[in-house]
Amino acid sequence: MIQLLERAEKFADRTAIISEGREYSYGELLTKSAAVAGTLLAGRADLHEERIAFIVPPSFGYVACQWGIWRAGGVAVPLCTAHPLPALRYVLEDTLATVLIVHDDFVDLLAATARELDIRLLPLATLPAAAVPEEAPPTTIAPARRAQILYTSGTTSLPKGVVTTHANLEFQIKTLVEAWAWQADDRILNILPLHHVHGIINVLSCALWSGACCEFLPKFQANVVWEKLADGSLTRFMAVPTIYYKLISYWEKLDESDQTRLSAGARNLNLMVSGSAALPVPTLERWRTLTGHTLLERYGMTEIGMALSNSFHGERRPGHVGLPLPGVEMRLADEEGRTIHLDHTPGEIQIKGPGVFLEYWQKPAATQAAFTADGWFRTGDVAEKNDGLYRILGRDSVDIIKSGGYKISALEIEAVLLRHEAVAECAVVGVPDEEWGEVVAAAVVSPQEKPDFAALASWLQERIPGYRVPRRWLHLEALPKNTLGKVTKNELKKQF
Repeated sequence: MIQLLERAEKFADRTAIISEGREYSYGELLTKSAAVAGTLLAGRADLHEERIAFIVPPSFGYVACQWGIWRAGGVAVPLCTAHPLPALRYVLEDTLATVLIVHDDFVDLLAATARELDIRLLPLATLPAAAVPEEAPPTTIAPARRAQILYTSGTTSLPKGVVTTHANLEFQIKTLVEAWAWQADDRILNILPLHHVHGIINVLSCALWSGACCEFLPKFQANVVWEKLADGSLTRFMAVPTIYYKLISYWEKLDESDQTRLSAGARNLNLMVSGSAALPVPTLERWRTLTGHTLLERYGMTEIGMALSNSFHGERRPGHVGLPLPGVEMRLADEEGRTIHLDHTPGEIQIKGPGVFLEYWQKPAATQAAFTADGWFRTGDVAEKNDGLYRILGRDSVDIIKSGGYKISALEIEAVLLRHEAVAECAVVGVPDEEWGEVVAAAVVSPQEKPDFAALASWLQERIPGYRVPRRWLHLEALPKNTLGKVTKNELKKQF
């Protein structure tokens, strides 16, 4: 990511970060990150890919730590601020981290663990504001070197450390900057967690590569976000579907004058993106009614960054994720590994390209299993091509239900269910069954005290084939989700 730092020097006087009510320039970011690098190096020339973990809320301090680790030749391991201690300890142990940079809010939580694991603890508040000359960080880092380890969401298995190189990250950023037409005058609000590719690459790094400004809002508040969208300061916004659902719910409770004001202001942004989970078509349509924006949907994952995207300038078809991004090779493959060329024929998404990760950290067998013999990364996600654009049908392990010889997309059933007034949120899973292999089961969050599932099933039978109608139902106060708002379907299955 040294090219990212070199580009920052050209924007030294521009505002890079707005954090905690203060503006920070690119020059200040370079100065502070050099200080972080110097402290980590402690007189050495290079960290030689030591894993440096850091737990810092979204802020100027977060970016200074990230850049400082890279400048020192280390591998950045951002920790999730919402994770409990056992999950944090797992990452620290798995990566064999040598240093842990800790924001004041997490010192008490992690001090004992750092001592037990013999990890050097560096409180963020003690890092100097600037590096002394003899602590200047190295100026060149080979693109093939490891840069970052992010952990998979763990929705289907124990989290794995995804290792990306500097070259991987630069390709991912440059591809999105071009595809989504980033400009130096753009300004984006970042409300996404910064232990995930969505917040780190799509928002933060694309903005800083472009000389644009990234404003942090450490805690999501619907009223604050709406005011930011409407006040004319932002040009871009990216979020997960859950956030858009919450924003819509807040807007609908306002009086007409406030609704009109907020909607008019939001129309002036040049791009709004949804990702990290399937976007229900009713949510897309409602958001378009409120703001005039057709949310740009895209497809990616921790291992590959973004691989497909709807068009910035052209068609954004609801329920679809567009086409492969420039430089990304993609194919659909059947269960025997043969390439699928026919439209409307489901297959596994497989990817090649410079953005594909290097390895799963210390898991050579898992790394080998993730690729075909001829080098295609097997995403585990199923899609089909539909009149020129790709549509995600779901993850093979949790979203593709195999019942009575049929392969059923849980996402398609969810999309229909969400159109019913008795359904606020829902998730569909396959539950093991001796006769059918799996039966379709639906969990529903409803505004009604006791939803009539028999009536809901009858309603569905008029809209989808009978074999797709759920046979088991569950009424929940809330769906189990991870920190990105993605339903953890294996946890949900246990509730059936």
